[in-house]
Amino acid sequence: MRLEINIIDAFTDTLFKGNSAAVIVTDEWLADALMQSIASENNLSETAFIVPDDKGVYHIRWFSPLTEIDFCGHATLASAYVLFKKNPNVKVIQFSAKAVGILTIVQTESGKIQMDFPNTVPKKIDEIPDSLLAGLSIAPVEVYRNAQAYFVIYDSESDVLNVVRDNETLKQLAPYDVVVTCQATSESYQNYDFVSRYFWPENGGDEDPVTGSIHTGLAPLWAERLGKNELVAYQASSRGGVLDCTVAGDRVLISGNAVPYLTGFITVEE
Repeated sequence: MRLEINIIDAFTDTLFKGNSAAVIVTDEWLADALMQSIASENNLSETAFIVPDDKGVYHIRWFSPLTEIDFCGHATLASAYVLFKKNPNVKVIQFSAKAVGILTIVQTESGKIQMDFPNTVPKKIDEIPDSLLAGLSIAPVEVYRNAQAYFVIYDSESDVLNVVRDNETLKQLAPYDVVVTCQATSESYQNYDFVSRYFWPENGGDEDPVTGSIHTGLAPLWAERLGKNELVAYQASSRGGVLDCTVAGDRVLISGNAVPYLTGFITVEE
């Protein structure tokens, strides 16, 4: 069986930055084990598999190298980029995913791709798990949590940039991942409202370069703290990525650019 594969750098306008995702469109679902094997072979943060239905909705599933993921923002952006390129007259795409329902994706006049996601604002917790405290070299100022991750608040960008994590210890927090974040206050980050880094040793392997899904929690968290609903975020991984975020009630709109890296074919046994 011959499958077309596209690899896209998401949340960036510069090749080799942002977060890479593979996109594979098929007429029907491949076997789960095969999709996981392909994702493991790709060894990217996520590989997205897409199956269109007869109503024009694209059903989407996301796999990290380790496991299937409930929700992935950057691979959704990459998938939309591929579909918009294949269908240049289409400006709106609907994805359907089991965990998050219908996702409406729009190609804006600026060329950015805007994704409409559920608001997953985290709640503050008072009892911080020992594994979280032991797994990070810098103690949190505050900690929040939603269904995806623990949100560790720091005072400065230097804390976010310099914190050292112990992956084996953080794995004990499963099924939760960990995001560290702070308000952007220094001159180096003057174009942004907040910065973050995302660690997911149990579900993805290490540090995720740019994570769209976690910004459905980060954006409303910082919108409340900063008193504004339009925010620009920077994820400060080694690759880096920029996300435009709008908090609109129970939805969070996340926009970004994408850059194509590779189009090719893979051959696998059915």
